[in-house]
This record gives sequence, C-alpha cells and structure tokens, in this order.
Amino acid sequence: MPASPTASRVLHVDLATGASRVIQFEGRPLHLGGSGLAAALYEAYGLPGAPAEDPRQPLVFAIGPLTGYYPLMSKVVCGFRSPYNGQWAESHAGGRLALALRFAGYDALMITGAARTLSCLVVGSRRLEVHDVHYLRGQDVFVTGKYLRRFGKDSSGHRSTVRIGPAGEKGVAFACANVDSFRHFGRLGAGAVMGAKNLKGIVVLGDGGAALPEGKDYPKLFRDIYGAVTGTDMMQKYHDLGTAENLSVLNELKALPWRNLQATTDPAIDGISGERFAEQLLLRQTACAGCPVGCIHIGLLRQQFARDHEFLYKQVSYDYEPIFAQGSMLGLTNASDVLALLDDTEKLGLDCMSAGVAPAWATEALERGVITEAETLVPLAFGNVAAYMTGLHHLANGANEFWRTLGRGTPSATDAYGGREFSCVLGQEMAGYATGEVFFVAQALGFRHSHLDSGGYSFDQSVPPREPGTFRTPEEITADVDKAVAFLADDEQKRIAINCMVACLFSRKAYSMPRLQEALTAIGCRAEADGMPGALRAVQAARWRLKLQTGYRPEEVTIPKRFTEIVTWKGPIDTAYMEALRLAYVDAIRRMADAPAPAAG
Repeated sequence: MPASPTASRVLHVDLATGASRVIQFEGRPLHLGGSGLAAALYEAYGLPGAPAEDPRQPLVFAIGPLTGYYPLMSKVVCGFRSPYNGQWAESHAGGRLALALRFAGYDALMITGAARTLSCLVVGSRRLEVHDVHYLRGQDVFVTGKYLRRFGKDSSGHRSTVRIGPAGEKGVAFACANVDSFRHFGRLGAGAVMGAKNLKGIVVLGDGGAALPEGKDYPKLFRDIYGAVTGTDMMQKYHDLGTAENLSVLNELKALPWRNLQATTDPAIDGISGERFAEQLLLRQTACAGCPVGCIHIGLLRQQFARDHEFLYKQVSYDYEPIFAQGSMLGLTNASDVLALLDDTEKLGLDCMSAGVAPAWATEALERGVITEAETLVPLAFGNVAAYMTGLHHLANGANEFWRTLGRGTPSATDAYGGREFSCVLGQEMAGYATGEVFFVAQALGFRHSHLDSGGYSFDQSVPPREPGTFRTPEEITADVDKAVAFLADDEQKRIAINCMVACLFSRKAYSMPRLQEALTAIGCRAEADGMPGALRAVQAARWRLKLQTGYRPEEVTIPKRFTEIVTWKGPIDTAYMEALRLAYVDAIRRMADAPAPAAG
C-alpha cells in the first residue's frame, strides 16, 4: 500500500522485546511535525497514569516536514515525560540528527520499553540493531561517543550519535543527552529517560536519501532564504561572537545573575565576556548539518588541572547560557575556569544550566548554615572552580543523600533542607535573564519552563524604566498585564510554528508565517500550508493539555523570594505587577488548553 501523503512515517522500537515497526501516523495537516508530532504521538501511545520513569513511556525524536529542504531546518524535538517534574516535556537539539533521520526515511523515532542490558540502538533506512554495550557503564559522554562511532562506519558522513553519561545512568533528573559532541537535549531530563530505558546511546545512520521537489518554485525560494540568512546581517550576531555577546550587554543592564542572583551586575565581567572568550579561547566555529551560519563556538582548553598531561588540550563548546550558569552564577571570573567546568559537565552528561544554578543554591545554603560540609562533602564557595568540579562529580554520581536529592532538582533539595526563598527556580533552574517581571513569570509558568518558550526577556527590555521609587497604579497594572499576556501567548504560537517545522529558533526572522506556508507549498505540502494557522492553535492547545494531564498545576506555581529582591536597570521589581501577571497567565494557559481542534480535511 503506498504511503499516505498526509501521514508521518514513524519508526517504533520496543527495547523490551527488540521488535520494531513502521507506523504511518495520519494527521500531519493537524499536527504539522516536530513539536506537534511528538505531542500527537504521546497522546496516541503514552501512559498518562504511569510515572515518567516507567520505561514503557514513549521517548520521541521528531523532525518536521521542512527538515533537510531549507537552511536552518536543522533541529530535532525530543518529547518525553520529564523525571524532573513528571510532566510532558520537550527539549530541542541540532547537530546531524535531523538530517540523519530524514535520510533514514523517518519523520520520527519513538522508543518504548527498557533493554535487558545497557544497550545502543542503531537505526538506518534498512537496518535496526540493538547492541549490548554493558562495558560502557559509567563511561563519560566522550568515551562513549568514540565507541558508538564504530557502528555504521560506512555512513559516517550522515551518521548521528546521541548518548548519555553517568548522570543519565544514575537518573539525575536534569541529565542531558549529548548529540554529536557539541549539541544537547539539555533541559528536564531526557538523559535520565534514556537511562531508565537502559539506553546508553542511539546511532542514526542516515543511509538513505531524500528526493528534492520538482518545479521552479522550490529552488527559487531556497535561494531567497539562503540569501537572506547569509547575505544580510540577520544572523551576524550568532556567527561572530555568538550569544556570548549577551554577557556584557546584560551585565550593563543589571540583568546578569551573579552568585546565585545575589547581584545582577559585576565589574569582573571582562574576565568571562564573549569578547574575552573570542580573544583568548576561540579555536573554531562549526554548524549543525543544514545550517550555513556557524553559531557553534568551540573553545580551546589546555588541561590545567592534570599536571601529568602538560600538552593535553580539549575542545569545548560555549555560548551565553553555559557561561552564565557555570560562570557568573558561580562567581567564576576566569574564562578558562568556566571552560574547564563546562568540559566536566559535558563528560558527566548534565544539563549545563541546572548543573550551575543548583550548585549556586547549595553554595549560598552552605554560607548561610542551611546545610553543612557534611552534606556537600566539599567546601563550595563562589569563585572556587576546583570545589565545583568535585561537586559536579558528586552530583552526577549521587555521592550521598544530599547530592542525590539535589540531583532530583533544586526544589527537592529545598523541600528537604530549606532555603527555598533564595533558590533560583522558575519551573526549573533559571535561565540567565534577570530582566524583570515578565521573564520571571514566563519561565516559571511556560510550557518548557525555558527562556525559549517566548521572548519574555525581550518584552522586559522593551518597557522603559519608571521614575525611581514609583510603581504602577492598579489601572496601569491591568493594562500592562493584558499587553504582556497577549504578547506571551502570541509569541509562543509563533515559536511553535518554528518548532513544528523544525527550524533553529535563531532563524525566526527568516521564517515568518507566510514564508513557512510558502516553503511548505513549494515542497508539495499544500494541505499543511493552507491549514497552518488553525493547526498551530491546535498544537498549542494539545501541548498544554498534555502538560496539564500529566500533573501540571499552574495555579500552584510560585516565584521564590529571591526574584523579588533584585534591582535591574529599571529599578526594583514591581511585586504587585508580577503577581497580577502570574495570575493572568495562569488563566491564559487554561484558555489555551481549551482551544478547539480544527476540523480534519
């Protein structure tokens, strides 16, 4: 039977039995792909009543209809029940994985069950193998990568590897999955989900092909988009200094978290600025497959902590979020120290943001006497890189009860030990934007609890500062809340469009809604193009419904006291405005989840 033109081709692998099947999953005009496809697959095959750690829960890697056809259509959506909060979650990553899945002939890979031994799954267009890799137990991400690359050497140019480190095996709730060395499914615990499935790694061979669309419309549109992203300054920031450029900017705005958000600016920024990294440590730049921009900045790290390896050096990727989390948040002011800490974080398989923000809380808790060195096992102190390197190993390996508790997330640690008031948690450990009320509410309540759910940080920066010592009147609060909530809901939907295709979010200016519809039409996906506005509303609703069905209670989300104590370039936080915004966004989430689905066909 020929494949349906509106069906997604999904490879389902059950690790418990070793069986596999290809599913023609109907409804692409309704779910589009990527984020929408992952949610639709969980609705069809997930177990809402079972815990996130249940190996039977699906782990989904989904691409979009435009993957491989246009520039920067280079991402993969990983959908899973999060061990961090038990809820439906997403994480996005680049590398070669998106094109490998396209060339293998699949719109999604869905994995259920747990293997009997620690295993590696190898997938190709005509190949599926599960290999026993028990000898890799406890090995770091880079050693694991060297072994996994032995599988499918004949497809090395198109092959992609996804693997976990010790943190994923140990079930750390913010363990990440490393993709092709320099990209990650970072937030909310995809690595721990792989660990629960006894899955040390996945190799996607990309050993097939994909035919290009016929006609003149596609090549002309491709050239137009390529010209826009390479021939203008649209992507210049990402290629030049990269997002590390933001460090000096946010520090100047008093919006960069320092030392567990005890400050929002520091004159020592020069030691870890994007300019400092570029001048002293930048080795090369690279790109995800299918991207002409080259935003991945690779730093050269000389092995300063291993005196017996005088000439050893390493390549470590960096950008804004890792430098904030494992630099300013920990009081580190030397770029080489930050790169060294990031290298250990990579090897252990930890999400770099949570693995910086959680130890920052622990450091302040130790300073305040909330915990003692009997718990931390090491004298954590802001600026002490050696102590943090040891602490990361304790965290990834669950060295004692304290580190195992912190490995379930900072909220678990504050429940057990106290200190919630100075925890920097907005749904999960915060991203590095202390820009004000809208961002704090947006990350705390947002679908992925991510700075990428919406541009809350940019909204904060667009609002002019008030006169010193003045706050909004009740009427001003109502008007400003309405504007902010409308912005967050609309911006989220625009980002969902990108995440269904699945493009890099850096390409938002290149891919407006009309341009995405034009791109779909040019490759023959007219039904998807015509129905896109309604489909996006439906995907937005479906994602929120899944999150609510899997335990999310937005009414119960609160923002720790620390976020009310800071001062930005606009002055103190307007707590009355922030609380009104929180309540209004809760209502908006409920409304978005109740949006009706568009009619099929």
